[in-house]
Amino acid sequence: MKSYANPQMLVSTEWVAEHMRDPNLVIAEVDVDTAAYSEGHIPGAVGWNWQTQLCDTVQRDIISRTALEELLGSSGISNGTTVILYGDNNNWFAAWALWQLKMYGHKDVRIMNGGRKKWLAEGRELTKDVSSPKRAAYNVASFHEKYRAMMNQVQKAMEMKNAVLVDVRSNDEFTGKILSPPGLPETCQRGGHIPGAKNIPWAQACNDDGTFKSADELEALYSSKGVTREKPVIAYCRIGERSSHTWFVLNELLGYPNVSNYDGSWTEWGNLVGAPVEKGA
Repeated sequence: MKSYANPQMLVSTEWVAEHMRDPNLVIAEVDVDTAAYSEGHIPGAVGWNWQTQLCDTVQRDIISRTALEELLGSSGISNGTTVILYGDNNNWFAAWALWQLKMYGHKDVRIMNGGRKKWLAEGRELTKDVSSPKRAAYNVASFHEKYRAMMNQVQKAMEMKNAVLVDVRSNDEFTGKILSPPGLPETCQRGGHIPGAKNIPWAQACNDDGTFKSADELEALYSSKGVTREKPVIAYCRIGERSSHTWFVLNELLGYPNVSNYDGSWTEWGNLVGAPVEKGA
C-alpha cells in the first residue's frame, strides 16, 4: 500500500490525547458552526472563528499578515510552535486555516485526522473552559502565493486549458440546481460551474469516520477524473473552504507539485458580469 507523501501532516486522535499538554504545541479548533467550541472542545485548545478571525472583515480576502501575527501571538503560537488544527464537517475550516498558515510560511502545522467528529465518537475528554494561553511573539517571514489562484489566473487556465480545474462542491451545486448548500448564505447570481471543470466533491476524500482515505484510494479517485501530478491543478468551491480541504489532499497527502486554491471560488465567478458558465453534468 502506498503511503502519504507527507504523513507527518496528519496526527491521530490518540496522538493528540497523548500530547495535548506538550509545552510547544497549540491545538486550535475551527468549525463551520462557530458555537461548537463553546459546547465542548479538546482541553487547552483555542477556538478560532472563521467569520471574524481568519479573514479580512472589511474587504473580501484572506487574513492579513498583521492580523495573522496578532491571532497566532495571542493564541500562544510562536514561529517554532507545532500547531494542530481540527474542526467539524470533516475538518472543512481546519483545512482552510492550515492553507492560510502554509501560505504565510508556518513550518509545523498539521491536521487531526477525523477532526471533531472522531474525537466525539471516541468519547474523548472535553472541556468548556476557554483557554488563556501565554502571549507569544510571531513574525511572518515569508508568503507563498503559489498556493493561491486569483481570478485572472483561473480565466487564463480555462482559456488555455493548461491546468485541471477541480470543482469540489456537491453535484447539485456543480450542475446549477442549487446556488449554495442549505443554511449557508454566501451565494452567487448564477449557478453552474467553470467551463471544463471536473466535479470531485470534497467529501469523497473522507471515510465515514471523518478520516482521510488511503493514498491509494485518493490517487485512484482523482486520477479517474484526469487529475494527475503532471498538470497544474486549481481547486475551487463556493468560498474556498472545501477547496482548501481538497488542496490539502492533493498538495500535502498526495504530494502533487503544482496545486493552488481559488478561494474566490463560485461566489466570485458566479457574480462576474460576462463570465462563462456551464450548467448540467
